[in-house]
Amino acid sequence: MLCIAVVGFAPLSLVRLGACAEARVGACTHPAHESAQRSWPFARFQIGLTSQPGSAGQLGPLRLRYQYLAGGVNTGKGWTTWNPDGSFVSLYIAESEAHHVVPVFSYYQIRQSLPGAGVADEATADLGNLANPSTMTAYFADLREFFKRAAGAHGPVVLHLEPDLFGYIEQHSREGNAASVPADVAASGLSGLPQTAAGFAQAVLALRDQIAPNVLVAYPISIWGTGLDIHYSHPSGAQVDQMAAKSARFYRSLHANFDLSFTEVSDRDSGYATVVDHQSGAWWRPVDFANDVRFLAGFHRRVALPIVMWQIPLGNTTLDNTPFHYRDNKVQWLLGPDGRAHLAAYVHAGLVAALFGGGQPTDTDTAHDGGYFMARARAYYRAGTLALS
Repeated sequence: MLCIAVVGFAPLSLVRLGACAEARVGACTHPAHESAQRSWPFARFQIGLTSQPGSAGQLGPLRLRYQYLAGGVNTGKGWTTWNPDGSFVSLYIAESEAHHVVPVFSYYQIRQSLPGAGVADEATADLGNLANPSTMTAYFADLREFFKRAAGAHGPVVLHLEPDLFGYIEQHSREGNAASVPADVAASGLSGLPQTAAGFAQAVLALRDQIAPNVLVAYPISIWGTGLDIHYSHPSGAQVDQMAAKSARFYRSLHANFDLSFTEVSDRDSGYATVVDHQSGAWWRPVDFANDVRFLAGFHRRVALPIVMWQIPLGNTTLDNTPFHYRDNKVQWLLGPDGRAHLAAYVHAGLVAALFGGGQPTDTDTAHDGGYFMARARAYYRAGTLALS
């Protein structure tokens, strides 16, 4: 039996990496519609994995598991229909808690809701739905139901709010100001909030405060929302610094105190991108990881929120690039023989956890990767978890 050094939940009052009391740069302000930030529940760096219902017992030492909530809010296919009584979230939380794992939900509902679901261009679909009164009435009702379900948890629950949406808002805003992008916030039933994308973020946090104070709401950092892709654009160091500053300015324009932020390196294995999507230059090189660390550190200096890296592809370079066996090097970079130094650099930049499992459904999974990921994750815990910066 392996001797695993697992760090469990820290009391919510102990670890306040994103709160004003621990802010390392600048002063915190609390506009009228901002929420007090919740605490990240771990004092040391943790690893997590995408995890379907019924699989929490297979996570070993991992302390986090994540699941998409998707399907659209007005399509008859959303997460509230996945169980006959709408209990999907409640059951997922209960199973997670039974195995001492924090549940993480990526709430991805705007894109797949009507009428935007029928629009090919994702930005047009997202922004159109965000400003549609009927869509947003259904959206806020769906979000309220999530918070009601999550409020029954005995510990923290993480809601990763609408990956990609804020990147499109930033790209279509005037001078990086979220207040310049319209949104139907009145559909939330809350009064006094602006009818803008900034008001949308404020409304989500206000509903959380009212219904489920135990939920930590995560802001999705969008590197490409700045107009450059940190990997394919090959920016200089100075450009990376400018991207971080631009991303932080956009976040501040929301006037909303999220509890943490999410980032990603790719939503599919490099082998899949090369073989199936015929992309060139999909593989990450050391300079790409260095730029990523630099960007996150620059953002974190300006926005003192804990950062979680999300949907990291599970492939490794021993695989043969066939379905469910696509190659990648990110697990090896972060958890391989030299991974501890790489992880330490990310932790210094503000990273508090890494969640593995690519968003592309035909990517490598833990049943087909030869067990490499779980072996390396267990090795990380055996060596002792990294203290957070």
